[in-house]
Amino acid sequence: MADIEEVDTPAGEPNASADVKQPERPKLLQVLGPGLITGASDDDPSGIATYSQVGAQFGYNVGWTMLFSWPLMCAIQEISARIGRVTGRGLAGNLKQHYPRSVLAVIVTLLLAANTINLGADLGAMAAALKLVMGGPELLYVGLFAVLCIGLEVFVRYTRYVSVLKWLTLALFAYVAVAFVVKIPWGTVAYRLVAPQIAWTPAYITAVVAILGTTISPYLFFWQAEEEVEEVKERDGAKPLERAPSQAKAEFARIRLDTYLGMGFSNLVALFIILSTAATLNARGVTDIQTSAQAAEALRPIAGQFAFVIFALGIVGTGLLAVPVLAGSAAYAIGESFGWHVGLARKLNRARGFYAVIVVATLVGALLNFTKLDPIKALFWSAVINGVVAVPVMVLMMLMGGKRDIMGGFILSGPLKIVGWAATGVMAVASVAMFATLARGG
Repeated sequence: MADIEEVDTPAGEPNASADVKQPERPKLLQVLGPGLITGASDDDPSGIATYSQVGAQFGYNVGWTMLFSWPLMCAIQEISARIGRVTGRGLAGNLKQHYPRSVLAVIVTLLLAANTINLGADLGAMAAALKLVMGGPELLYVGLFAVLCIGLEVFVRYTRYVSVLKWLTLALFAYVAVAFVVKIPWGTVAYRLVAPQIAWTPAYITAVVAILGTTISPYLFFWQAEEEVEEVKERDGAKPLERAPSQAKAEFARIRLDTYLGMGFSNLVALFIILSTAATLNARGVTDIQTSAQAAEALRPIAGQFAFVIFALGIVGTGLLAVPVLAGSAAYAIGESFGWHVGLARKLNRARGFYAVIVVATLVGALLNFTKLDPIKALFWSAVINGVVAVPVMVLMMLMGGKRDIMGGFILSGPLKIVGWAATGVMAVASVAMFATLARGG
């Protein structure tokens, strides 16, 4: 992407890069962090449902979207990370400081609504998957998963909690394993990745829009920016780059590697889910899949018990990763909007409002499973809200990234700026297509 800007250290400013305790050649696990966790959380149970659905319905002819969306995801997530690392504030904090409060209020309200619905859907999917494997009361599992996620996020220290999230990303390898258990025609897959049979029908366009909306979601922008702010707070000697520009070269290199690998991992896993369901469900004429649990159940008679169990338990593992990210991104956005102390690195008594949002959002999401709300319709409306929020947030991010009063000497330039605006344009077209499809009644 863009070349890293070289900025001289201002007079009187100490060589801050020397203050940051990091090896000259850090190990990969030390580099991977916000980008890896953000990318992995993108493959949440709701995302698994989307990928399973399109794989079952269209076979190998939608895999190309994973190649197409990867550079767009990388660009927009790197930009969100840069904003957090340069300013020492998250997206909501920067919006509050530089834009009308009405803009911030609308975006944060819609983000909270979408995240809460998504939380409920993910908790429900995790419970349904565990019930398929173990039996037992599904609603009890919903409550237990909600309490577990709240407990980890509220009471486990940030550095240890991040380690837990990193290990949870391994759950996604379940879908890689499934792909190698079932028989996949790799020659056909390779050909369709570069020469897909694109059907210009409302159903196919809707599927592409759903994939883009799943892979490029507003909560991911807020989370990754805030996790860069957390990194500044937790790492000895680290400062916002606007105050310590000499740290920029190493930090931008870390952000880029972390983001590219994290988004690549996310899309690779999504591709394997599409391929697995295409090779099993689509090949047998099973095309009507609505939830991730349905996908797991449908795999059992076709791919065998082993593939079924791996797929189902993968839903639980990815949910444990995604639910805290959904709740946390909402809490960051609301907390910064009201000027509260925010951050998973803070103790409970120092950030009561922040942690209260995490608890309430997770519990409300869990309670949605105890109502008559159709989970499929809930996910549909969550996707619609995300479609409404994504484009204006991306536009504002691009504008913030180009302002010197926000980014100082680190304004966006070159390929990163071009691809960032391209990603924004693609999402704008996808949103228009989504609403056009809705206006025609699907």
